[in-house]
Amino acid sequence: MENGARLGWLIDPQNRRVEIYRPQQEIEVLEDPTELSGGDVLPGFVLRLNRIWG
Repeated sequence: MENGARLGWLIDPQNRRVEIYRPQQEIEVLEDPTELSGGDVLPGFVLRLNRIWG
């Protein structure tokens, strides 16, 4: 975020948890999501997590 990133995902496959980082916002934590959306930063991008969760 300090270098200008507008979106960051920290994906923890062991605990099936994702932390979402956005500038000037609280960290959003998702437990066992099936997919992540790029939102307005990456319109139309969807990361499906079923292969990551294995």
